[in-house]
Amino acid sequence: MPIDKIVPSVAEAVSGISSGMTIMISGFGFAGVPNDLIQGVLDLGATDLTVISNNAGTGTDGLAALIGSGRVRRIICSYPRSKGSDLFDARYAAGEIELELVPQGTLSERMRAAGAGIGGFFTPTGAGTELAAGKEIRMIDGREYVLETPLRADVALVQAQAADRWGNLVYAKAGRNFGPVMAMAADLTVVQVREIVPLGLLDPEVIVTPSIFVDRVTLMDNEREWDI
Repeated sequence: MPIDKIVPSVAEAVSGISSGMTIMISGFGFAGVPNDLIQGVLDLGATDLTVISNNAGTGTDGLAALIGSGRVRRIICSYPRSKGSDLFDARYAAGEIELELVPQGTLSERMRAAGAGIGGFFTPTGAGTELAAGKEIRMIDGREYVLETPLRADVALVQAQAADRWGNLVYAKAGRNFGPVMAMAADLTVVQVREIVPLGLLDPEVIVTPSIFVDRVTLMDNEREWDI
């Protein structure tokens, strides 16, 4: 039977996501955020979620809406307070959401470590600060390094530019950001794209995420405005 990871709707793409899960959400500011998939999770009614993302949402759509709805119990991110993060700010001030702050490079590398099967890594980032509290510290060449552990998730929600039916992905410029490492680090990777192309049309040299890391792909409306 031929491999075909294309699903016809957002509802089918996010089916099986349930309360208590850990979800990675791609995006950097407005670029590469899978807003349609996030709305699908909202429609499911899942609660008590842990979200891993670069930031804590902006404006009132997408991740911001998920946080504002009270569905997110905990968020692991690098930039929780950015322009337009009002819904997170309100929840955090009220003690309604937990925050784990992770330096951006460390966040990405922790996800990559999970996908690569690495048990952990030492980094000088965060050494000597509160971010190193409770973690193993090792001196390497006279410098303090902090042990960071892999970061995994039940589900990754990713936006890409194009896919084929096998699930090979290419991205649009800054929309690439955290999508590739998130796809590697989750048990289930769900992707929204604005173009599905025939097998063989994607140049193997530009495929960033190979199909082995992708489980479901759904096509979004090509006429809508996309943030690149």
